[in-house]
Formats: sequence, C-alpha cells, structure tokens
Amino acid sequence: MYGGWDGKKWLSDVYILDTMSLEWMELSVTGSLPPPRCGHTATMVEKRLLVFGGRGGGGPIMGDLWALKGLFAEENESPGWTQLKLPGQAPSSRCGHTITSGGHYLLLFGGHGTGGWLSRYDIYYNDCIVLDRVSVQWKRLPTCNEPPLARAYHSMTCIGSRYLLFGGFDGKSTFGDMWWLVTEDDPIAKRPPTESPPKALLEEKDSSVGSDRFQPLKESREDDSPISELQKRLEISVSVLSPQLQIIDESEDTEFLNLASGFIKDRAYSNVEQAAQVLRDHWRNSLPKSLALKELSPLLRDYQRLITRHLAIGGSTVRSIESALAGKVAYKFYHTKSASQLRFDDIPQLLAGYKDLLSG
Repeated sequence: MYGGWDGKKWLSDVYILDTMSLEWMELSVTGSLPPPRCGHTATMVEKRLLVFGGRGGGGPIMGDLWALKGLFAEENESPGWTQLKLPGQAPSSRCGHTITSGGHYLLLFGGHGTGGWLSRYDIYYNDCIVLDRVSVQWKRLPTCNEPPLARAYHSMTCIGSRYLLFGGFDGKSTFGDMWWLVTEDDPIAKRPPTESPPKALLEEKDSSVGSDRFQPLKESREDDSPISELQKRLEISVSVLSPQLQIIDESEDTEFLNLASGFIKDRAYSNVEQAAQVLRDHWRNSLPKSLALKELSPLLRDYQRLITRHLAIGGSTVRSIESALAGKVAYKFYHTKSASQLRFDDIPQLLAGYKDLLSG
C-alpha cells in the first residue's frame, strides 16, 4: 500500500501486509520519494510497484509515473523509487482513474483532472490508454462508438481476457452501471441484442496495440439479477454461484486434503477420514492468532459441512437447513459463501463455533 490521505496530510509511505501473519510492516525506502498524494493507482507488475497520478499536497493533480523496486527479499536490493518518463501518448494528469493489469498491457481508464489557465475547472475522462510492457511506451486505444460516460472513482477489473467496468462519479452523478470491454471475437460481443436492456453501445479498435478489435458492452441489470448476468457473460455454470450453499464431501475438497497432508507430514494416511481427523484435531487445539490465512477457506467449508451433517436428520435438505438457520445467531457463518467475506474479528468466533461442533 502506498500513500493516501489520513485526514490531515498527504502521505508517501509504503506498507506491506504479510498475508500469513496478517500484520502490516512499513517499508524503509532510500533515495528520492514521489511527492505525497492520494487518488493515485498503485499496480503490481512482476516485482515492481507502479504508481501513477493522484492529487498531491496543496491540491495539484499529477501525471507522473514511479516504479518501486526491492519489495522482495530475494531481490537482494534496497527498496528505492525511480521516476519513469516513457515515450508515446502519455495520459494527462489525473486522479481517481484505474490502471488494470492484463497480459503485456496495463489499461488506464477514466479519471478526474482540471483544465483552464485563469480559472480552473474539473474535467472527467472516459479515454482508454495502454502502457505496453513490451515496447515500454504509452499508446491510445481509440474508440469507434459511444463510450461509457466520463467518470472517476470507478472500478475496472480484468477477468481473463475481459475488462469489467463498474460505477464511478462525474462530479454530479454517481453511476451504478457495468460495462464489458472485450475483443470482437468474444462470445459476449457476438450475443444477440435484447430488447429490455440497452444494446451494445461501444466498439473499440486499437490500431496501435495489435490487431484485435475491442467491443465494450453495457451490462444489463434489469433481467434477473446482476449475479445471473455475470454468470451468463462469464459462461459460468449457475450451480457454481447458486444462492444455495454448496456443501462438498471431504473426499472432493482438494484444498482440505492438501492442507491435511501437510500436518500428517511423513505419515501416510490410509483414508480420507483419517486425514480429516488429523486436520480437525489441529484446529481443535489451535488459537485464532495461530491460524494461517490458507487455513480459513478449508476451515469455513468444514464448519459448514459439520453443521449440515448435524442438522440433516430425517431427510432434511441443504435448502431446508438454510431456511431454518436464516437470521439466527447460532451457526452465524453457515451462509458465508467465501472466507474472503470474513473480517478479522470473525475468525475467533468461527473457530469457537467450529470447536463446539467438534465437541457436540
């Protein structure tokens, strides 16, 4: 994590989160530092952290690009910043933009800048600019149709070869729309238009970035639900993201068994039940602060598995169990879909509930 605003001043410090111990550590950086800022982007590319733009102390909006090296111990070099001045069609100064990594390219979209000489005024962008990591230069991604409305403070996520844009703010309105940016031969681009949602609005062609054609499409939020729409666009089976919780057996839980094998060490286990018992004994004797991050997902699934087995009596189904438990304090994490939804203060409660299940 780099920089930001703490309510009193702009920052230029760097912090690293240890994902095993869940502890923050400030990184000591030598040499010149980028000017303090907020509203910038900080993107990991290989072993470098790239920082672009943002708003600095006193309010100026910046358009500089910095790279931080020495983030990993195996590099055997001291952490230090280098300002990069790359050729090509560089983006204008801005903040509240996004830079999303995808393959050999970094895609910059949107943002908030200022214009004027005697009197300043706000400008919001909806341009796409690519940083080509192979040629190491900026390139414009021209559009052939109407793009999404100009905005800043949105999100842009790379999903495979696709980019998903959501939300944003243009100084007056807050957006809740979703747009795909896909290549012309993507199945999304070839789908037939529908009547109720807006039709495909944007087709992009990048003459300077390969020969692929890009066609962003506005995402419908009127048919069914946003999750259903995402399932269709990503061609994911509905059962994968079904609102009904999916309970899998230990024998099918690869992550659970791999974790168990690590605790068994040199002893070979003869069956799945033995492996499961070794891992459950480990969790029975664990403290919340001793749990590694990689244990949370298998622990949550086993917690839900044990609840299902405790309550699935007399032919009860997973759906009926979910309905019976909805809104109840007991088994509060039964409906949690993913360990990523857990907060730090949830972990002690989850572990305590799990131990109660083992003792029951």
